[in-house]
Parts: sequence; C-alpha cells; structure tokens
Amino acid sequence: MPVSAILPDVQPLPPVAARVDAALVELDRDIDWLLALSPIDNDGLWDAFEASGHREVPPLRYIDLEIDLDDARRRLDGLPLDDIESSLLSGLLSEKQRELERHLQLVRLRGTEGFVNASLDLFGGVDAGLRALADEILASVPHGTPLVADAGIDEVVEAVEAELEWYRGQAPDFNADVVVDTDIGSMMMVSHGTFYVDGAIRLPRARIQPLVQHEIGTHVVTRYNGSHQPLRQLEVGLAHYDALQEGLGVLAEFLAGYLPGDRLRVLAARVVAVDMAVAGEGIPAIFECLHDTHGMPTDEAFDVAVRALRGGGLTKDAVYLSGLRDLIHHLHAGASLEPLLRGKFALSHLAIVDKLEAAGWALPPRLMPRYAHWDAFPGRLERCRDTGIADFFHMEPHA
Repeated sequence: MPVSAILPDVQPLPPVAARVDAALVELDRDIDWLLALSPIDNDGLWDAFEASGHREVPPLRYIDLEIDLDDARRRLDGLPLDDIESSLLSGLLSEKQRELERHLQLVRLRGTEGFVNASLDLFGGVDAGLRALADEILASVPHGTPLVADAGIDEVVEAVEAELEWYRGQAPDFNADVVVDTDIGSMMMVSHGTFYVDGAIRLPRARIQPLVQHEIGTHVVTRYNGSHQPLRQLEVGLAHYDALQEGLGVLAEFLAGYLPGDRLRVLAARVVAVDMAVAGEGIPAIFECLHDTHGMPTDEAFDVAVRALRGGGLTKDAVYLSGLRDLIHHLHAGASLEPLLRGKFALSHLAIVDKLEAAGWALPPRLMPRYAHWDAFPGRLERCRDTGIADFFHMEPHA
C-alpha cells in the first residue's frame, strides 16, 4: 500500500532535544566506523594465506580515515544533554551519545591490543547459551544441495534497481545510492543508506531476492521509516540496534522464500569465530576450526575468520545469530512484526518506542517491506511462530 497522505498527529521534539537529536544524526553519519573497520584487498589476503599453506595471514589493511576523531569527540562532549526537556528523550539521546563515543574508540584502537575490549564493551561477546546454539546448528543443520552460482553483478544490480523502483512507486522520496565495489569484503551491505555490492559477486539466482529483502527490505526500509520520525535517531539507530536489525534481515531472507541451511551455518560459524577471536586465536586457527572441523568451504571459512578479526577482533558478527534467536522468541510469543519496522532500535527498546509513539514523537512505519505484500507472506510468518531456531532454514528455494 502506498504511503498514506493522512498520518497520525505528531509532536515536534522540544527545542533542546531536537538540537541534540540533529547533532547526533550528523555525527553518526560522520563516524562511518563499519567502513573504517572493513579490510581491503581480501583477494590478496587469501592468496598470501593459501601460499603459506594456510599458516600465515598478512596484517589486515584498511581505508584511510577521513574523520578527525578528536574533533568528533569534542562535538559529542559539547552536547547539552543535561538540558533536554524530557527524561524519556534524555535517556535515549544520552545512551546514543555514549554509543557514538564507543564507535570513536573502536576506530581509534583499530589494529591495537585494546580493540577487542572496546568491541566487547560495545557489542558484548558470546555467552554460553549462544555458543551452545551455534555448536548445535553446526552439528545438526545439513549443508543442503549446492546450487550453481549462475548470477553475476549485472543481474544483481538489475534486481536492486527494480526493488528500489518498486519502493519509489509507494513513496517517491524513497531512495538509496547503489555503489559497485570490488573490495568491500561482503557480497552486499548497506552503510549509512548507501547500498554496496561486490563487483565480482557470483551467487545462485535463488539467493538474489532473499539478500535484496535483507538489505533493502530491512536496512533501507527501516532507515526510510526512521527518517520520517520526529525522533531522528530512529533513522540512524538507537543505541544497540544492530542485533534486531540483523535478526530482521535474516528473517527477511526466510520470508522471501529461501534461507538455506548453509546460511544458518554461516551465522553459527560467526559466533564460533568471534568466541575464538576473543580468546586470542588468529585467522589460521579459526579457519582450521571452521574448515576442518565443521566442513565449511575454504572461501566461507576464510571470510568468516577475517570478519571476526576485523580491527583486531570485532565481536559484532555474533549479533546475527543472537538477534535472530531473540526475534524468533519474540514472534513465538505472538508479537506483531510491524512495530519492529518503525525505525532502527533494539528489541529491548520496543516498549520505549511505544511510549514515544504515545507521546507523538514516533509513528507507525510509513512503508512495509515488499515481502509483506506477497501472497505467501502470512503463511511464512506463521511458520516462523512455531519453528525452532535450529530448524529455521529451507532445504530448497520456495517460489
């Protein structure tokens, strides 16, 4: 359904809260920590690793930083948080300010021994229950029948552009820049509203729509919905929003009809890799564990290992599985999916966002993902409500 011309009454944020909110949005855009922690020349890394007999990896290299970290910290410290007129808004904005300080610390400590602790402070680590779930998935979820990687960059970009065009038909101001890059370290990713796709991408055609629904139907749609909220933090993300975002993204792949067992296994492998990285293990040891013990293909095992050692040990990769686990439990309780798409926030913030909406500082989502308009959506969502996490995969693509 297109965006309605009639929206609920909204209230502008009080003046100081609005000023702090806008400043935090600007700082969030300036601190592009994820790109700053994405290694470059991954092909060269693999070539050197393979030439060493899988024993050594050159030091990871990154893009040059374009932000003045000291200036960004001064801007954060100078925000008038104590003067914010509402305690509800003050709590959320102060929490976001602290998270951005931690982002700056991550970038500052990139490549140093202190990085892992900074990452644990921000994203947490791997608790015993999550590790047990990851081990269960790797032990029980089948690999499935391999599909031919019969689609390349042209077909992927065509699908992305068609998806964006569909959304513009619902909301003319819906947009995302599409950047083709051969050195992003992921097949697809969205960072600050820009859609990046690997120029050398090869994947099964059946996986294009699930991944498009993950990246656009989750990350771009929730950013768009958040951009129309009175509280702009719902556009860039309230503190600790990553787990729910990635859980919703993986859920979108399932709702799009094809979340293969190997995809779920990758999420579990990321948990194992993060746990090993925190324990001080390097890329060769993690690769050996994933490839030799758990049977992951060499390219996937190496990719997961490198991701876990980004910056010196980035624990964010564990939130994909933890976010999916918590989201599935939430759906098992009969909760609605729609309120989770109002913007970017943590599942723990749900009741607070409800209070924002009651106060007129948040709105229902302007757009629902495209998959929510498909005939198969209600049945697939109902299946999510009674499927355990270790069974949350498809053996073959669904039309």
